[in-house]
Amino acid sequence: MQLSYWELKNWFTNVDFTIVGSGIVGLHCALSLREKYPRAKVLILEKGILPQGASTKNAGFACFGSISEIINDLKNHTEEEVIQLIQKRVEGLKLLRNRLGDGVIDFKPYGGYELFLDKDENFYKECIQKTPFINDILRPLFKTDVFLKEVNRFNFEEIFDYLIFNPFEGQIDSGNMMQALLKEAIANDILILNQQNVTSFNDLNDKVEVVTNETPFITNKLLFATNGFAAELTKNELQPARAQVLITKPIENLHIKGTFHLDEGYYYFRNIGNRVLFGGGRNLDFEGETTTELTQTKIIQDKLEQLLKTVILPNVPFEIEHRWSGIMGVGNQKKPIVKQMSNNVYCGVRLGGMGVAIGSLIGKELAELI
Repeated sequence: MQLSYWELKNWFTNVDFTIVGSGIVGLHCALSLREKYPRAKVLILEKGILPQGASTKNAGFACFGSISEIINDLKNHTEEEVIQLIQKRVEGLKLLRNRLGDGVIDFKPYGGYELFLDKDENFYKECIQKTPFINDILRPLFKTDVFLKEVNRFNFEEIFDYLIFNPFEGQIDSGNMMQALLKEAIANDILILNQQNVTSFNDLNDKVEVVTNETPFITNKLLFATNGFAAELTKNELQPARAQVLITKPIENLHIKGTFHLDEGYYYFRNIGNRVLFGGGRNLDFEGETTTELTQTKIIQDKLEQLLKTVILPNVPFEIEHRWSGIMGVGNQKKPIVKQMSNNVYCGVRLGGMGVAIGSLIGKELAELI
């Protein structure tokens, strides 16, 4: 399609900052740049009709890591690195809530729970045994114990009697969050163009040539905020990780309220009113789920339904209303990649499945690289 003079002039000429990706990171980056540069021309390019990765497709967990996830992270990272990761997640959630307000994002401080299947006895014992140690290392951040034993009062079956409760976890409405961020961006004169796929770019030392499916154009600075979709263009050490999700129809007298983790965080569920949202299962097929295809697979969807029937909603009739997938960005390290790639090109990617928690902070840090 041939763009008109007006289109080229207003959207693709004299661009100061071009951000690729209109998710949590991209929008917070744009808003931070607007605060620093009130008169700059800020353009966001998004390849989907809505943010394509995980920002509008996540489960809406305001969390910073379950007990088993933290224990597992300590096997692959230093204690200091794990504490810094958790601190970033806490700061990111605070930034998100302060920017938009708890009422807007429908924040509900119900707390979070981790449950343990009967078959995972050694894993359960390890988490119970190490809970005091984890509480000790997190006490400087939270000023109190974070993880507490609590009896199973949700009628879950095929699990150990005790859950591990975290009172600092909550729920948000991801759709409300993203709508509010998009409205704020537009109110701050930030241009957002959807269905714009960046195919290549070239840093020319004093500016960047960007090529999209629509047109080539010049920008002073180019910033990638595409997380799971970033590997090909940014050549960073990350890979996509698909997360499959389903949601039930309304369930009468639903007894579940909160956010819940299962099997080292590979499964997660929550109530949305009187429905259950349930996602995960990537560990059933790591290779197959290393993809950017927004589809579902039988092996994972069947497992989600089986766990719903036997563990989460035993003896409770339910129907699945809808299924979808989102794309995360993961790697061998949990630390996000926020760096300058060349003279005028930057990236903030690899959020490790914690986009809600750290996306706002990573967007701010990305803007601060300029």
